[in-house]
Amino acid sequence: MTSGPDVPPAAEAPPQEAEAVFGDSLPKARRYAELLADDGVRRGLIGPREVPRLWGRHLINCAVVEELLPEGADVIDVGSGAGLPGVVLGLMRPDLNVTLLEPLLRRTVFLEEAVQTLELPNVQVRRGRAEEVRGDLSADFVTARAVAPLGRLAGWSLPLLRKNGSLLALKGEQAEAELAAAEKDVSKLRPSVSDVIRVGRGKVDPATTVVRVTVTSDGGPPPGSQKSRGGKKKRGRKR
Repeated sequence: MTSGPDVPPAAEAPPQEAEAVFGDSLPKARRYAELLADDGVRRGLIGPREVPRLWGRHLINCAVVEELLPEGADVIDVGSGAGLPGVVLGLMRPDLNVTLLEPLLRRTVFLEEAVQTLELPNVQVRRGRAEEVRGDLSADFVTARAVAPLGRLAGWSLPLLRKNGSLLALKGEQAEAELAAAEKDVSKLRPSVSDVIRVGRGKVDPATTVVRVTVTSDGGPPPGSQKSRGGKKKRGRKR
């Protein structure tokens, strides 16, 4: 990856917030912030104006979503882009199996380089669209941030979920209104229950808003189809 004087440096990590949220993973989080501020800007994955607020608006905002993920869960990050939240979750939680699903080549190249640089054996990059990998990939959770309106996002994501799996869509202040407008259509895609939750209270202000859609009956990929990381699914107690 390249660097140069014309690219603004990553903002310093807020000492208290970042240390409290990332813990031992803070060095990797700092390195990822540097990659975003340098190559992420150069390649058009994030805007230069986002660099000064990488920590509060992006990294910490994504990191607190790990509160919703039980130990050993398989996660597909749909429309991963620059890796938010997928890379953040993967570097924080080595117990998770994370697949970064992204259709654009320039973004997958960045993601592959980031995964290699950060030494994340639990994270893999897959180029493709969600609708193209149905029956091939499946997971306990699908994450998404700034990808599409909820109705369209659910149409792409719910077929990738196993029974009792959840879509975790990071949304903004209009999350409740967006869910209210789309909930009926979402429930028609697969039987599910939906709610709006806020995570990271006391760690990030404002707390991260997540629309959670949980599948309540089977109807995902057929038995024997390839899982997102292969092998038996690990289970653990919820955090």
